[in-house]
Parts: sequence; C-alpha cells; structure tokens
Amino acid sequence: VQLQASGGGLVQAGGSLRLSCAASGRTFSNYHMGWFRQAPGKEREFVATISWIDDSAVYADSVKGRSTVSRGNAKNTVYLQMNSLKPEDTAVYFCAASERLLAPARGDEYYDYWGQGTLVTVSS
Repeated sequence: VQLQASGGGLVQAGGSLRLSCAASGRTFSNYHMGWFRQAPGKEREFVATISWIDDSAVYADSVKGRSTVSRGNAKNTVYLQMNSLKPEDTAVYFCAASERLLAPARGDEYYDYWGQGTLVTVSS
C-alpha cells in the first residue's frame, strides 16, 4: 500500500496550488482520505478530509474557504486545491488514508496509511 503526494512547490502569497495524492496497492474507494501538514518546528496538523461514503469534506478553520478536497473519478486519487495561499501555509503536506473511519475525522491517529509528503513554500 502506497500513497504518493505531489504538486508542492514555491508560490507567491495569493497564489494557488493543487496537490495530488495517488494511492496504489489496493482500492481506496472505501477509505476516508485526509490531508495533513507539518510546518518547520511545529507538530503535524489536520488540513482536510473527504469521506468515501458521500464525498463530504471537513476542513481545518485555517484553510476553510480557501481549499477544496476532492476525489478523482477512479477514487484512487485525492486532490487538495489551495487558493489564496499565505506564508503560514508553508509546510510539508501529507496525504493519509483510513480504513477504519465511518465518518470524517481530524485526528491523525485514525489514519492507517501515509504518503511521504510534498513541500509547499509560500513566499510573502
């Protein structure tokens, strides 16, 4: 089971990025998928999650209104569209999958599989 995050990069404040997470090794169509991030010197924090049941999404307050999480048609890819990026969005972004959740959850303890992370740097 592998999760591969990509799409990070250097962007100016106010810009946009679309992160992708490709899952392989099994079908993730019935897994909750989440995005987390870890800024330098800080703990990993929840960003967004999407339900496999109804594609409902939950967002951290820090990104709500600026970000959209979605699934690809094949359900093995998850995207995080981030707009109006701020310097405080700078972090390594990780995607994660949960085979246990029946409802969206923010805690990283609920996620069973993790990708390697992709770096997002927002310059002021």
